[in-house]
Amino acid sequence: MTEKFDAIVVGAGPSGNAAAYTMAKAGLKVLQIERGEYPGSKNVQGAILYADALEKIIPDFREDAPLERHIIEQRLWMLDDQSYMGTHYRSDKFNEERPNRYTIIRAQIDKWFSKKVKEAGALVICETTVTDLLKDAAGKVIGVRTDRENGDIFADVVVLCDGVNSLLAQRAGFRAELKPEHVALAVKEMHFLPRDVIDERFNVKGEEGVVIEIAGTVTSGMVGTAFIYTNGESLAVGIGCLVSDFKKTGETPYALLERFKNHPSIAPLLKGSEVKEYAAHLIPEGGYKAIPKVYGDGWMICGDAGQFVNALHREGSNMAMTTGRLAAETVMALKEAGKPMTDANLAAYRRSLEESFVIKDLKKYKDLPEFLHKNTQFFSDYPNLLSKAAETWFRVDGIDKKTKEGQMVRGFVKARGWRGLLGDAVKLARAWR
Repeated sequence: MTEKFDAIVVGAGPSGNAAAYTMAKAGLKVLQIERGEYPGSKNVQGAILYADALEKIIPDFREDAPLERHIIEQRLWMLDDQSYMGTHYRSDKFNEERPNRYTIIRAQIDKWFSKKVKEAGALVICETTVTDLLKDAAGKVIGVRTDRENGDIFADVVVLCDGVNSLLAQRAGFRAELKPEHVALAVKEMHFLPRDVIDERFNVKGEEGVVIEIAGTVTSGMVGTAFIYTNGESLAVGIGCLVSDFKKTGETPYALLERFKNHPSIAPLLKGSEVKEYAAHLIPEGGYKAIPKVYGDGWMICGDAGQFVNALHREGSNMAMTTGRLAAETVMALKEAGKPMTDANLAAYRRSLEESFVIKDLKKYKDLPEFLHKNTQFFSDYPNLLSKAAETWFRVDGIDKKTKEGQMVRGFVKARGWRGLLGDAVKLARAWR
């Protein structure tokens, strides 16, 4: 007799682990399939873990999760070719008993989360690729086909958490092929330094950490950002831009990363570090308007596969875990009520997303991706103009302040014109609302 599961979860990243753990913990018969050698084997880079999202799934995760540092300071930098201007927020309140954000190493946290999934009772199979979705005569998803011998496996519902490409959803016609303007290619390196050196350079101690998010001419006029995260004995350093921009400009991601690392404001932070890891991966950047239908007869989509990333705030793992949890809770509620996993019943998943911060945040910035794609002056002209204005204002050279103010205004008008400045302000305000 063919074995059947209550749910099959495809993928063992944050969304897949959240979904599998939540359902298994509730007593459902769950199978999780991961194509990597082990969960996290495809992820070497550092990342940010948002405690609130994980705490709703595993309240005591801090007791044994492999956390690097808790973040006490956030820096936002705007770079031109020679300088930076920005803002910092640092608070000793973040040295709390239950910190809000942590830096992590994805490979380690994914392995830890997968262990919790197994302990909750789910069956986890790695080194296995799901090649297709199985459907009945009416088109309802009833299981998956894998690359193993006799690899057809059946379930009441299949939860797709297979990443930004989600080839399964594409093949099944659940979502369109990714558009180059809806996805970024990010490259990352891990720079190893002694803990005391990191503490001194970033003015932290113990388990305290700093995050620096960076925009400006460092992306060569393309839509994108860079970052530096402090880990225990390493720095996660990376930069990413839209795939469509890489294609249009001919820029290479690695060359972009090298220029970023050699910037006068960045190089001192990395001095003497040893690079041991390098990775490149795709990040969904399409936002609210790029979200496909995320449920149907016998299936749901979570995490990156559903474009659930807040590009402006650089939030992804919290949305992944939250969508995975909400999908699982939808299945649990239907199981308890004895209802089938139909399109009409699984629509409750979308409704729960609408009520959560996930859709609310993405909807708030629904026009921002298109705005930035069409207004690249915010990654070229404005960083230079702001830097020049700051240099003029802070240089004490015998020129009176009123004259300096005039020089600063004329610089902006010369570059963009009054109409351009007003238009940029109006368009930005509309995209931000």
